[in-house]
Amino acid sequence: MNVIMESVPNFSEGRDLKKLEKILDAFRGVDGVKLLDYTSDADHNRSVVTVIGEPDSLKKAMVKAIGLAVEQIDMTKHKGQHPRMGCVDVIPFIPIRNCTIADCDRIAKETAKEAWERFGQPFFLYEDSASSEGRRNLAAIRKGEFEGMAEKMKDEAWKPDFGGDSIHPTGGVTAIGARAPLIAYNINLHTDDLSIAQEIAKKIRHIGGGLRYCKAMGVFLEDRKIAQVSINMTDYTKTAIYRIFELVKIEARRYGINIAGSELVGMIPVQALVDCAEYYLQLENLKPEMILENRLND
Repeated sequence: MNVIMESVPNFSEGRDLKKLEKILDAFRGVDGVKLLDYTSDADHNRSVVTVIGEPDSLKKAMVKAIGLAVEQIDMTKHKGQHPRMGCVDVIPFIPIRNCTIADCDRIAKETAKEAWERFGQPFFLYEDSASSEGRRNLAAIRKGEFEGMAEKMKDEAWKPDFGGDSIHPTGGVTAIGARAPLIAYNINLHTDDLSIAQEIAKKIRHIGGGLRYCKAMGVFLEDRKIAQVSINMTDYTKTAIYRIFELVKIEARRYGINIAGSELVGMIPVQALVDCAEYYLQLENLKPEMILENRLND
């Protein structure tokens, strides 16, 4: 593929993997599209999918996946730790090779228009595609979640960019748009006290006076009986993973607890991990050409 665009759709299904597999079939065996990765979490009841492709091929596959999600996922029965408002909750498009944010914006809008017309799923444009500054932030759009969205959309200020004046009865509503690469990263704590994770999240996220390019919330992992700080890093080149990890560790100390471990959700640019290796190993001479995989195509 000469032109590569990435998308990381989040589907509101992390427990019934048969349903997820049916949705993922939209990306399999499609010319110009490659399914790279998918991760499911039962506590969040959510799956994060990473797919790349040529822009128009990716759009066609994404429209099909949206239709399958509307068919397979009933939001009136959905429960999970992660905030959500739709069967496919959010669909970002990200430039990777020989394309731009403007190209991703075009594909996002074309995808939303076609999916609304075919399946009746409404869409809000967010991030770099947002139709107003108040709609850039996904959290602002998602506030009220599925249960409160029908009432929210009665307000003229919250009419969808594509769609009528109400949610899809079982599919809800979806956020879609162009954005820069994002890292989803979770830090698990040695405690079952959700309030501690919530307080730490408040301290580290930018809106609460914490780190720039960091969004965070506290959740409880029912299967492990531990609290978690769930994080979205919107620009890893300016706020590195190790800074977030170290700040969470510092904040956890005030409660007398330690970090139990951390996890990535979806895929990550190699440079983000190189930055961590350079910091923790105190490497003084690390260069991109010293990484074996970077030399394979020389």
